[in-house]
Amino acid sequence: MSDKFTPHPLSVELLAAGVPAEYHAMLGRHGVGTLVSKMGIVFTHMGTDSMIATMPVAGNTQVTGLLHGGAHVVLAETLGSFAAAFHAGAGRQVVGIEINATHHRGIASGLVTGTATPIHLGRTLASHEVVMTDEQGRRLSTCRITNMILEQGRN
Repeated sequence: MSDKFTPHPLSVELLAAGVPAEYHAMLGRHGVGTLVSKMGIVFTHMGTDSMIATMPVAGNTQVTGLLHGGAHVVLAETLGSFAAAFHAGAGRQVVGIEINATHHRGIASGLVTGTATPIHLGRTLASHEVVMTDEQGRRLSTCRITNMILEQGRN
């Protein structure tokens, strides 16, 4: 019998995205997804009360040099979906059914922080507000996302 620890197959991806080891088994089937990695999104807090992550502006800009509006939405959908999945729990999956965004201020450099907080956590629907801020705490955008909660394997 071996006492050797076998790391989760997606541990490198999950750790790079800031996912604590205790959540690897729960998220391990899919990891964080390739878009999260490409955008440079790193989780700094994971919980049902709030989900927080950062994303660099560099590499995620539009032609004018500002953070792309779609990048705001990617960060918001990532946070809202992960937060809904934490609420849903094991054996259930979430699928986004609606998202909207209001952009308040542009940003050309630095790090963006997104914070998802629950609006409604039900049995079949979870809605979150996601606020993106700059390093000075100024609001850049506000998104609202609703996810449907399904039993595993149904979509």
